[in-house]
Amino acid sequence: MELPFVVGVDGSDGSLAAVDWAVDEAARHGLPLRLIYASLWERYEKAVPKLRRERASGRVLAEHIAASAAERVQRTAPDLKVTAETLPAEAVFALMSEGDNASALILGAWGRGQVAETLLGSVSLAVAARAYCPVIVVRGDKAALAATHERITLGVKDTETSAEAVRFAFQEAETRGCELDVVHCWRCAADHATPSTEPAHRHDERALALIDSLIAEAAEDHPAVRVRRTVMEGPAGKLLVDRSAAADLVIVGARRLSAHVGLQLGRVTHTLLHRASCPVAVVPQRV
Repeated sequence: MELPFVVGVDGSDGSLAAVDWAVDEAARHGLPLRLIYASLWERYEKAVPKLRRERASGRVLAEHIAASAAERVQRTAPDLKVTAETLPAEAVFALMSEGDNASALILGAWGRGQVAETLLGSVSLAVAARAYCPVIVVRGDKAALAATHERITLGVKDTETSAEAVRFAFQEAETRGCELDVVHCWRCAADHATPSTEPAHRHDERALALIDSLIAEAAEDHPAVRVRRTVMEGPAGKLLVDRSAAADLVIVGARRLSAHVGLQLGRVTHTLLHRASCPVAVVPQRV
């Protein structure tokens, strides 16, 4: 069964950017789009006396937002299969539930009422930190959104966070026919009393060996993908943000502990979601 790309919409500029990006992504993969507007309008309107036999204004607004987003898709890609639905539910939990039957959740970087467009919306942050399917937060400049760089950047750390992200990245690079830049950032232990005397090239060699071990299986499964291996010394968050300026998508893995109910989002991923110059895909890894 074809699992759709699920897009969260709320009528904001951020969600419309996500819809536009999702149209191109769905066309590349040959997958349908499912547009979701989730709100608790019913909870608040039940407490208000109804003077007329009309549909609740919140429901009307929700249906208008969802229908307008679907029309936007159809104008751009009339052959793309798209459905739209409104859900009387809290947005984070509704989207996470939708993610159980989605190839990926696609969200805008900011929503309605956001003070500054450079800040990540609370719904997108919460979903990216909890969902068990890939979550793509659409942000960045026009060049990245139009996929003109023809490069995907994958940040890898270790097997606990990277295996699913590696598979996702190779599939995405193959679908797009673009270069895959696999990046590992290393840092020496901050021990000023006994500073490391090991030359930097030794750290680079270990980092390259780690990359090779992480991508070996996926590279064999996707031989057409052009791979660049990049190792750098420094803070991973800052360095990946810098490299996102020349990428159409940056991909990172995230640990998902089944018994953990709070936010499960590392510092590097958090930094990328707030500051990257291109869309960010967070791919969960159950551990």
